[in-house]
Amino acid sequence: MPSLVTDPGIIHYETYGRGRPVLLLHGWLGSWELWRDTIEVLGREYRTYALDFFGFGDSGVPGTASGSAQRARLDAFTVPTYVEMVYQFMERLGIQRAPLIGHSMGGTVALSMAIRHPQKTVKVCVIGSPINGGSLNLLLKLSGRRRVASFFWLFGGRGLRLFLRFYSHFMARDGRAMGRMITRDVSKINVESFFQSIGTLRKTDLRPQLHRVTVPALGMYGQRDIIVRPSEHQTLKAGVPHAQIEWFPDAGHFIMMDSPERYITTLRTWLVSE
Repeated sequence: MPSLVTDPGIIHYETYGRGRPVLLLHGWLGSWELWRDTIEVLGREYRTYALDFFGFGDSGVPGTASGSAQRARLDAFTVPTYVEMVYQFMERLGIQRAPLIGHSMGGTVALSMAIRHPQKTVKVCVIGSPINGGSLNLLLKLSGRRRVASFFWLFGGRGLRLFLRFYSHFMARDGRAMGRMITRDVSKINVESFFQSIGTLRKTDLRPQLHRVTVPALGMYGQRDIIVRPSEHQTLKAGVPHAQIEWFPDAGHFIMMDSPERYITTLRTWLVSE
Protein backbone atom coordinates (compact mmCIF):
# COMPACT_ATOMS: atom_id res chain seq x y z
CA MET A 1 0.00 0.00 0.00
CA PRO A 2 2.19 2.90 -1.23
CA SER A 3 1.94 6.26 0.49
CA LEU A 4 3.60 9.64 0.13
CA VAL A 5 4.30 12.26 2.79
CA THR A 6 3.53 15.81 1.65
CA ASP A 7 3.34 19.12 3.52
CA PRO A 8 -0.46 18.86 4.04
CA GLY A 9 -0.48 15.16 5.00
CA ILE A 10 -0.01 11.52 3.98
CA ILE A 11 -1.40 10.49 0.59
CA HIS A 12 -2.29 6.88 -0.15
CA TYR A 13 -2.24 5.88 -3.80
CA GLU A 14 -2.15 2.82 -6.03
CA THR A 15 0.03 2.61 -9.11
CA TYR A 16 0.21 0.13 -11.95
CA GLY A 17 1.80 -0.17 -15.37
CA ARG A 18 4.68 1.43 -17.22
CA GLY A 19 4.99 4.34 -19.59
CA ARG A 20 3.78 7.90 -19.48
CA PRO A 21 1.98 8.86 -16.24
CA VAL A 22 -1.80 9.25 -15.94
CA LEU A 23 -3.51 10.44 -12.74
CA LEU A 24 -6.97 9.24 -11.68
CA LEU A 25 -9.03 11.21 -9.14
CA HIS A 26 -12.12 9.76 -7.45
CA GLY A 27 -15.35 11.51 -6.47
CA TRP A 28 -17.13 12.31 -3.23
CA LEU A 29 -17.45 9.38 -0.79
CA GLY A 30 -15.20 7.32 -3.08
CA SER A 31 -11.64 6.03 -3.19
CA TRP A 32 -9.09 4.72 -5.65
CA GLU A 33 -11.10 1.47 -5.91
CA LEU A 34 -13.47 3.17 -8.35
CA TRP A 35 -10.65 2.89 -10.89
CA ARG A 36 -9.80 -0.82 -10.51
CA ASP A 37 -10.97 -1.80 -14.01
CA THR A 38 -9.62 1.42 -15.56
CA ILE A 39 -6.19 0.81 -14.06
CA GLU A 40 -6.12 -2.74 -15.38
CA VAL A 41 -6.68 -1.54 -18.96
CA LEU A 42 -4.72 1.73 -18.98
CA GLY A 43 -1.85 0.08 -17.11
CA ARG A 44 -1.00 -1.86 -20.26
CA GLU A 45 0.06 1.40 -21.91
CA TYR A 46 0.58 3.95 -19.11
CA ARG A 47 1.91 4.32 -15.60
CA THR A 48 -1.36 4.90 -13.75
CA TYR A 49 -1.68 6.61 -10.36
CA ALA A 50 -5.00 6.47 -8.49
CA LEU A 51 -5.03 8.76 -5.45
CA ASP A 52 -7.17 8.79 -2.31
CA PHE A 53 -8.10 12.34 -1.39
CA PHE A 54 -7.42 13.43 2.20
CA GLY A 55 -10.10 12.00 4.47
CA PHE A 56 -11.08 9.26 1.99
CA GLY A 57 -9.82 5.74 1.40
CA ASP A 58 -6.53 5.25 3.21
CA SER A 59 -5.16 8.80 2.96
CA GLY A 60 -4.55 10.72 6.16
CA VAL A 61 -6.00 13.88 7.65
CA PRO A 62 -3.93 17.01 6.94
CA GLY A 63 -2.32 18.71 9.89
CA THR A 64 -2.78 15.98 12.49
CA ALA A 65 0.83 14.83 12.30
CA SER A 66 2.18 18.36 12.81
CA GLY A 67 -0.03 19.15 15.77
CA SER A 68 -2.29 21.56 13.85
CA ALA A 69 -5.33 19.30 13.86
CA GLN A 70 -7.71 22.10 14.83
CA ARG A 71 -6.70 24.19 11.81
CA ALA A 72 -6.80 21.15 9.57
CA ARG A 73 -10.35 20.31 10.55
CA LEU A 74 -11.46 23.68 9.20
CA ASP A 75 -9.98 23.39 5.68
CA ALA A 76 -8.62 19.87 5.26
CA PHE A 77 -11.26 18.54 2.88
CA THR A 78 -11.88 21.34 0.40
CA VAL A 79 -11.48 21.51 -3.37
CA PRO A 80 -8.52 23.97 -3.10
CA THR A 81 -6.80 21.64 -0.61
CA TYR A 82 -7.25 18.71 -2.99
CA VAL A 83 -5.83 20.75 -5.87
CA GLU A 84 -2.74 21.49 -3.78
CA MET A 85 -2.59 17.82 -2.80
CA VAL A 86 -2.46 16.71 -6.45
CA TYR A 87 0.15 19.35 -7.24
CA GLN A 88 2.41 18.27 -4.37
CA PHE A 89 1.91 14.60 -5.23
CA MET A 90 3.21 15.25 -8.74
CA GLU A 91 6.09 17.35 -7.46
CA ARG A 92 7.22 14.76 -4.90
CA LEU A 93 7.14 11.90 -7.41
CA GLY A 94 8.86 13.95 -10.11
CA ILE A 95 5.87 13.84 -12.46
CA GLN A 96 6.46 16.86 -14.68
CA ARG A 97 3.15 16.74 -16.57
CA ALA A 98 0.33 14.24 -16.94
CA PRO A 99 -3.25 13.80 -18.13
CA LEU A 100 -5.70 14.17 -15.23
CA ILE A 101 -8.88 12.08 -15.22
CA GLY A 102 -11.48 12.78 -12.57
CA HIS A 103 -14.91 11.45 -11.67
CA SER A 104 -17.48 13.78 -10.10
CA MET A 105 -15.62 15.87 -7.46
CA GLY A 106 -12.34 14.49 -8.81
CA GLY A 107 -13.13 16.04 -12.19
CA THR A 108 -13.76 19.40 -10.55
CA VAL A 109 -10.33 19.10 -8.95
CA ALA A 110 -8.78 18.07 -12.28
CA LEU A 111 -10.30 21.11 -14.05
CA SER A 112 -9.07 23.32 -11.22
CA MET A 113 -5.56 21.90 -11.76
CA ALA A 114 -5.78 22.81 -15.45
CA ILE A 115 -6.75 26.35 -14.43
CA ARG A 116 -4.26 26.89 -11.59
CA HIS A 117 -1.37 24.67 -12.71
CA PRO A 118 -1.56 24.35 -16.51
CA GLN A 119 2.15 23.53 -16.64
CA LYS A 120 1.41 20.24 -14.84
CA THR A 121 -1.62 19.26 -16.94
CA VAL A 122 -1.29 17.61 -20.36
CA LYS A 123 -5.01 16.92 -20.74
CA VAL A 124 -8.05 16.92 -18.49
CA CYS A 125 -11.02 14.56 -18.49
CA VAL A 126 -14.12 15.01 -16.34
CA ILE A 127 -16.72 12.28 -15.83
CA GLY A 128 -20.09 13.40 -14.48
CA SER A 129 -18.41 16.36 -12.79
CA PRO A 130 -20.09 19.53 -11.54
CA ILE A 131 -18.69 22.68 -13.12
CA ASN A 132 -21.04 24.75 -10.99
CA GLY A 133 -21.86 23.34 -7.55
CA GLY A 134 -25.46 24.42 -8.03
CA SER A 135 -25.85 21.44 -10.37
CA LEU A 136 -25.64 18.96 -7.48
CA ASN A 137 -28.89 17.33 -6.46
CA LEU A 138 -30.67 18.67 -3.39
CA LEU A 139 -29.65 15.81 -1.10
CA LEU A 140 -25.96 16.41 -1.78
CA LYS A 141 -26.34 20.14 -1.25
CA LEU A 142 -27.95 19.53 2.13
CA SER A 143 -25.19 17.09 3.07
CA GLY A 144 -22.78 20.03 3.04
CA ARG A 145 -24.45 21.45 6.14
CA ARG A 146 -23.11 20.30 9.50
CA ARG A 147 -26.49 19.60 11.07
CA VAL A 148 -27.61 17.43 8.17
CA ALA A 149 -24.26 15.66 8.07
CA SER A 150 -24.45 15.01 11.83
CA PHE A 151 -27.89 13.46 11.34
CA PHE A 152 -26.51 11.12 8.67
CA TRP A 153 -23.73 10.21 11.07
CA LEU A 154 -26.01 9.01 13.87
CA PHE A 155 -25.09 5.54 15.14
CA GLY A 156 -21.59 5.81 13.69
CA GLY A 157 -22.79 6.25 10.12
CA ARG A 158 -24.66 2.95 10.00
CA GLY A 159 -27.85 4.70 8.92
CA LEU A 160 -26.00 6.41 6.08
CA ARG A 161 -24.57 3.11 4.86
CA LEU A 162 -28.02 1.49 4.89
CA PHE A 163 -29.43 4.43 2.94
CA LEU A 164 -26.62 4.26 0.38
CA ARG A 165 -27.19 0.54 -0.16
CA PHE A 166 -30.79 1.39 -1.08
CA TYR A 167 -29.94 4.52 -3.09
CA SER A 168 -27.23 2.70 -5.03
CA HIS A 169 -29.89 0.99 -7.13
CA PHE A 170 -30.80 4.41 -8.53
CA MET A 171 -27.18 5.55 -9.04
CA ALA A 172 -25.89 2.68 -11.18
CA ARG A 173 -27.24 -0.10 -13.32
CA ASP A 174 -25.64 -2.74 -11.08
CA GLY A 175 -27.03 -1.52 -7.79
CA ARG A 176 -25.56 -4.34 -5.75
CA ALA A 177 -22.01 -3.76 -6.96
CA MET A 178 -22.47 -0.03 -6.48
CA GLY A 179 -23.79 -0.58 -2.96
CA ARG A 180 -20.89 -2.80 -1.95
CA MET A 181 -18.32 -0.33 -3.24
CA ILE A 182 -19.80 2.85 -1.79
CA THR A 183 -20.59 1.42 1.65
CA ARG A 184 -17.05 0.03 1.87
CA ASP A 185 -15.64 3.45 0.98
CA VAL A 186 -17.95 5.31 3.37
CA SER A 187 -16.83 3.09 6.26
CA LYS A 188 -13.38 4.76 5.99
CA ILE A 189 -14.48 8.38 6.23
CA ASN A 190 -15.71 10.58 9.09
CA VAL A 191 -18.31 13.27 9.48
CA GLU A 192 -15.78 16.08 8.85
CA SER A 193 -14.58 14.78 5.49
CA PHE A 194 -18.19 13.90 4.63
CA PHE A 195 -19.70 17.36 5.00
CA GLN A 196 -16.65 19.59 4.35
CA SER A 197 -15.88 18.11 0.95
CA ILE A 198 -19.44 18.27 -0.38
CA GLY A 199 -19.90 21.67 1.28
CA THR A 200 -16.99 23.18 -0.63
CA LEU A 201 -18.04 21.42 -3.83
CA ARG A 202 -21.53 22.93 -3.46
CA LYS A 203 -19.97 26.41 -3.35
CA THR A 204 -17.54 25.85 -6.23
CA ASP A 205 -18.25 27.58 -9.53
CA LEU A 206 -15.58 27.24 -12.21
CA ARG A 207 -17.52 29.00 -14.96
CA PRO A 208 -15.73 32.37 -14.65
CA GLN A 209 -12.34 30.61 -14.98
CA LEU A 210 -13.03 28.05 -17.70
CA HIS A 211 -11.52 30.29 -20.37
CA ARG A 212 -8.15 29.53 -18.76
CA VAL A 213 -8.41 25.83 -19.69
CA THR A 214 -6.23 25.66 -22.78
CA VAL A 215 -5.25 21.98 -22.70
CA PRO A 216 -7.30 19.30 -24.51
CA ALA A 217 -10.41 18.50 -22.51
CA LEU A 218 -12.94 15.67 -22.51
CA GLY A 219 -16.29 15.60 -20.74
CA MET A 220 -18.29 12.39 -20.29
CA TYR A 221 -21.85 12.79 -19.03
CA GLY A 222 -24.70 10.33 -18.58
CA GLN A 223 -28.29 11.23 -19.38
CA ARG A 224 -29.54 9.22 -16.39
CA ASP A 225 -27.30 10.98 -13.86
CA ILE A 226 -29.27 11.79 -10.68
CA ILE A 227 -26.26 13.15 -8.75
CA VAL A 228 -25.13 15.98 -11.05
CA ARG A 229 -27.35 17.67 -13.63
CA PRO A 230 -26.50 16.08 -17.00
CA SER A 231 -26.71 19.54 -18.61
CA GLU A 232 -23.31 20.31 -17.06
CA HIS A 233 -21.86 19.05 -20.32
CA GLN A 234 -23.29 22.20 -21.90
CA THR A 235 -21.70 24.32 -19.18
CA LEU A 236 -18.32 22.73 -19.90
CA LYS A 237 -18.67 23.21 -23.66
CA ALA A 238 -19.74 26.84 -23.26
CA GLY A 239 -16.68 27.65 -21.17
CA VAL A 240 -14.20 25.40 -23.00
CA PRO A 241 -15.30 25.46 -26.67
CA HIS A 242 -12.53 23.08 -27.74
CA ALA A 243 -13.68 20.41 -25.25
CA GLN A 244 -14.77 17.06 -26.64
CA ILE A 245 -18.13 16.00 -25.20
CA GLU A 246 -19.23 12.36 -25.05
CA TRP A 247 -22.90 11.79 -24.22
CA PHE A 248 -24.01 8.47 -22.71
CA PRO A 249 -27.82 8.17 -23.02
CA ASP A 250 -27.98 4.86 -21.14
CA ALA A 251 -25.60 5.73 -18.28
CA GLY A 252 -25.93 7.55 -14.98
CA HIS A 253 -23.36 9.16 -12.72
CA PHE A 254 -21.03 6.15 -12.76
CA ILE A 255 -20.41 5.85 -16.49
CA MET A 256 -17.50 3.46 -15.99
CA MET A 257 -19.93 0.97 -14.42
CA ASP A 258 -22.96 1.54 -16.65
CA SER A 259 -21.19 1.67 -20.06
CA PRO A 260 -17.75 0.13 -19.40
CA GLU A 261 -16.81 -0.79 -22.97
CA ARG A 262 -17.64 2.55 -24.58
CA TYR A 263 -16.18 4.39 -21.59
CA ILE A 264 -12.76 2.73 -21.78
CA THR A 265 -12.65 2.91 -25.59
CA THR A 266 -13.43 6.63 -25.47
CA LEU A 267 -10.82 7.22 -22.78
CA ARG A 268 -8.04 5.31 -24.57
CA THR A 269 -8.78 7.01 -27.91
CA TRP A 270 -8.69 10.43 -26.27
CA LEU A 271 -5.43 9.73 -24.44
CA VAL A 272 -3.57 8.82 -27.63
CA SER A 273 -5.05 11.65 -29.74
CA GLU A 274 -3.09 14.84 -30.29
